[in-house]
Amino acid sequence: MYLPTRHRQHDPQAMHALIHRHALGMLVTIEDDMPMADHIPFEFAEGGGHGLLRAHVARANPLWRRAGQQVLVVFRGPAAYAPPDQEEKAASGGRVVPTWDYHVVHARGVLRAIEDPAWLLDFLRGQTRHHEAAQAQPWSVDDAPPAYIGGMLKAIVGIEIAIERIDGKWKGAPPA
Repeated sequence: MYLPTRHRQHDPQAMHALIHRHALGMLVTIEDDMPMADHIPFEFAEGGGHGLLRAHVARANPLWRRAGQQVLVVFRGPAAYAPPDQEEKAASGGRVVPTWDYHVVHARGVLRAIEDPAWLLDFLRGQTRHHEAAQAQPWSVDDAPPAYIGGMLKAIVGIEIAIERIDGKWKGAPPA
């Protein structure tokens, strides 16, 4: 991504916060010499150099078989058309143009596949707790019959990316 200095986000905490608030990442891998994009809800966790991205996919999804690949995950925050500022227009003699304000984070690292049922169960419990917290009667993985959960665990694979490089671009006002 082109990163003019004035739009580069330098604060890792701000980038982590954007990932947390806009968790649906576009995971870009290569298959048969072609870029492939999968849209996956990620959880950000501390660890590694710049953090960890964790998720799970259906075992039937060939994505997890690309483990070992260098990958890119793109997280998009708020975005909107930005008309020229009228004060700036008057001050500059009309030398302004409309633009697009947006906030985006690019995270890079190596894709790892995790088939360990204990890891998957722990991950799913945490992910469910996080997403169900706002519900009046939150659902828990432990609410389902153990045999059912055991079968579901066999049908998924965990993925993890230790972030080796993270870049953020804030064009416009800081995200809310």
